[in-house]
Amino acid sequence: MATVDQHCQQHDVVVVIVPLPAQGHLHASLELARRLSSAHNLPVYYVSTAAHVRQAQSRARGWDPLKTPNLKFSEFEVSFDIPPPNPNASIKFPSQLVPAFNSSLHLREPVAELVKKMARISTKVVVIHDFLTSYVVQDVPKIPNTECYCLHTVSAFVVFSYVWDAVKPHVPLEAEVVLKQLPSLEGCNSPELEEFAQKQIDARIYGAGNIFSTSRVIEGLYIDLLETMSGKQWALGPFNPVELEIPTTAINRHYSLEWLDKQPVNSVIFVSFGSTTSLSEEEIKELAIGLEQSQQRFIWVLRDADKGDIFTGDVRKCQLPEGYEERVSERGLVMRDWAPQLEILGHVSTGGFMSHCGWNSCMESISMGVPIAAWPMHSDQPRNAVMITEGLKIGISVREWEKRNEVVPAETVEKAVRTLMASPEGEEMRQRAAELKEAVKLSVMEGGVTQKEMESFVAHITR
Repeated sequence: MATVDQHCQQHDVVVVIVPLPAQGHLHASLELARRLSSAHNLPVYYVSTAAHVRQAQSRARGWDPLKTPNLKFSEFEVSFDIPPPNPNASIKFPSQLVPAFNSSLHLREPVAELVKKMARISTKVVVIHDFLTSYVVQDVPKIPNTECYCLHTVSAFVVFSYVWDAVKPHVPLEAEVVLKQLPSLEGCNSPELEEFAQKQIDARIYGAGNIFSTSRVIEGLYIDLLETMSGKQWALGPFNPVELEIPTTAINRHYSLEWLDKQPVNSVIFVSFGSTTSLSEEEIKELAIGLEQSQQRFIWVLRDADKGDIFTGDVRKCQLPEGYEERVSERGLVMRDWAPQLEILGHVSTGGFMSHCGWNSCMESISMGVPIAAWPMHSDQPRNAVMITEGLKIGISVREWEKRNEVVPAETVEKAVRTLMASPEGEEMRQRAAELKEAVKLSVMEGGVTQKEMESFVAHITR
């Protein structure tokens, strides 16, 4: 590993990015780092614990972070407990990750030292930090020649929903109709996460603006509302490609894509609950039966949630009903490894996505024009699900958040899958999703709103 001194070279403007050590946050931060370093020729330093730098690098698809010009990694060895996920926990929040979150608190001093060294040899150091690493960067505003920006990896809708909860500001009718359907925050987070989050709130700094992993063509209404209340907001997403170069040769092609090649257009529902959700054996059984009874084609990613360090220890193998995979083999594929989610969503045979509604997954599904069967598990997901189903109207709800403690029965799964994949209602959602996909694609092209937004942000930080 290179030392900080070896990394620090003289530049006008240097960017330091400090993500939260959880997959969705690591991914969004790395994609932003990639764009600033390669497309805009800015030196970018991506800073985290050694385990999480390695995780971010290993899960980058379609590009090599270690071969990207201007992108450097500063990693710090920090030890922490690595408990296994608990699939039977009453709250689905992945509390097994909280020791890793707490490990990031030890980065406060190293990050401050890194920024100080850069500030001495640069005109300006721009620090982009996750809201949940506010504690780590709290000393940065005291360092000369620095500016801080907060990166939100949740939707603008969710951030504005907290404002709505607190003060009920006047909003356009279009927003009010959706906001009035907000689910409770009860059951979204664990006590351990609440304690960690309070540390971030107590240390929060008021920087030069906020960055969102979203696009104005998706959430312009809520970006505008936030702008009237809390200063400059930049919507720089989606932090994923909107057009894919999918390999056509078997040598580079994932087996799931080979399987999809043999299925009719829009006929497959992709079932995946992200990197932080563990299902109980009973939940897996009901989901399996529901998928089988729906008579629809499916790809199901059945893997346990990430641990705090994904490179250590054994991974639980989830059990399916006896003979299940053989019975469904002609129209169902069960995957137990890391899935190329974006490529699966971008395949012409994929016509639906049963998702936990993590914001990265929502953005990828929108980018690929795929409607969603929303099954939120924790955190921001219940409110993202409302945005998808009631705001954008490109999805249906699998179950109500108020019933989160009940096992979703096979009949409910079957009905949701059939509605999304084989009904006029589902077809209308697919059409709306396709239209939104085109709008997002145009937004990132030359002269598009997202392209202009990124140019505006880069001009702002290099002024």
